[in-house]
Amino acid sequence: MNRWKRIIAYIHTHRQLFLLLAIGGLYSLSIALSNTFVNVYVWKKVNSFHALGVYNLAIVTWQPLAFIVAGKIAKKIDRVIVLRMGVTFLALFFLVVLFSGNRAMDHLFFLGGLLGVGYGFYWLAFNVLTFEITEPNTRDLFNGLLGAMTSVAGMIGPPIAGWVIASSEKFTGYMAIFLSSLCLFIAAVVCSFFVHRRQSAGRFMLQRAYAERKKNKNWRMITNAHFFQGFREGTFVFIVSIFLFMATGTEKALGVFGFVNAVVSFITYSLASKYIKQRWRLHAILFGGVLLYASVFLLVFDLSYFKLIVYGALIAVGYPILLVPYLSLTFDVIGQSNHAKEWRIEYIVLRELFLNGGRATSILLFLLAITLFDAKEAIPLLMLIVGSGHFIIYFFVRRIRLSM
Repeated sequence: MNRWKRIIAYIHTHRQLFLLLAIGGLYSLSIALSNTFVNVYVWKKVNSFHALGVYNLAIVTWQPLAFIVAGKIAKKIDRVIVLRMGVTFLALFFLVVLFSGNRAMDHLFFLGGLLGVGYGFYWLAFNVLTFEITEPNTRDLFNGLLGAMTSVAGMIGPPIAGWVIASSEKFTGYMAIFLSSLCLFIAAVVCSFFVHRRQSAGRFMLQRAYAERKKNKNWRMITNAHFFQGFREGTFVFIVSIFLFMATGTEKALGVFGFVNAVVSFITYSLASKYIKQRWRLHAILFGGVLLYASVFLLVFDLSYFKLIVYGALIAVGYPILLVPYLSLTFDVIGQSNHAKEWRIEYIVLRELFLNGGRATSILLFLLAITLFDAKEAIPLLMLIVGSGHFIIYFFVRRIRLSM
């Protein structure tokens, strides 16, 4: 009984932290239901790597622009308002897809832009709130719990979505899943009304925060690391799901992949948040980066569904081991940077600019490769190049020196 009292007291004390986790959980479930299948939906409609690349390029080019605008709004108004605006744009994306039907495929850059703006507003607000609500001693716990919730969402979302879509005629299953995602985003907006409003004062000093890269080695290293994080994510975020669909011809296979990935990820996130201590952060980031790069080789030689499932399990081990300490390290670097209290929004915006710069570079290389060369030959080689991104992260973060 005393144990449960302590748990209840802890939750009450950290009520805002758990509210933020609830919003993150609803967002994760919505994304788990629909995100993988959106790319397959586009692929089935247009059957073009080029169109798929343009759609994803729109997401990662609009997203940093949205971060800048959201940062300015957060400085003048409130980051909880920005969070709601982000979720609203994401909901608007699904409304457009639901009501425009085939006509939506004629406006892929606009559709990608809606998602990019939604992601930009949502993640700016969520990351700023994470920085403000968590402390150095609760960040690993928060990131671990959020990762575990994301994994649980991955266990539930893809299998259900894959079964619904594969069992339905034509594209009615897609419409049902997109409608479900819309409802979950609305629930996230409702939860946001219970988060304390947090206003910020002062001007939006993005250029001053960028200039800190010259003075602050830690800040320069962590932003460089985020570019290479995005360098892998830009292409891999959509190409793996297309490989899965091409190898099997059914959305159920994506559901199985998502389930396996989520189960292993849940176990790894639970262990990572519990056992990865501050003194082991660099070792964990190196191990996670090596594992993630090694997994790429499963995709470039004699691709099969079995190899794709093994790939899903390997990255489900690698990502938590890398991301739990890496995200905590990022916020610690920001917390120890000059004018962190006044410029915390600017620092987070810049982090996302570097991250999306890496993603955009990756997708532009993808578009260039499939334009100049045969796609079947060019894509595996490109994956070996951009897939090194998470491994390269270590060579920047190992040069970071934090004051204890």
